[in-house]
Amino acid sequence: MQTNPVGWFEIYVDDMERAKAFYESVFGVSLERIGDEAKVDIEMWGFPSNMEQYGASGALAKMDGVAAGGNSTMVYFSCQDCAVEEARVNDAGGQVAHNKFSIGPHGFISVVADTEGNMIGLHSMV
Repeated sequence: MQTNPVGWFEIYVDDMERAKAFYESVFGVSLERIGDEAKVDIEMWGFPSNMEQYGASGALAKMDGVAAGGNSTMVYFSCQDCAVEEARVNDAGGQVAHNKFSIGPHGFISVVADTEGNMIGLHSMV
């Protein structure tokens, strides 16, 4: 591989409005519609991104036949201090599965569940 292995992610949801509200609240961002609104078999809302910067971006996705939750892939969101975003999770309708803890020289992580049952990670160096 010539680049980092992850180039994009999608988090599948059952209730797009509820999921958008959760992610916008926890991360303090606004998601933007991706693609053609007339296309009814998939709805996607992208996280803010800058393709000139390090890291992968992605979107919430809702597609017939693809259920939310229960998958075995963990997406980690980069944070200045993951305790800040972790503190917003319960009020946004999610649940904290593992409070912030050290992963040694690699920083800290928190593991949370969104409103759709998807587990996501929060990562920071402090």
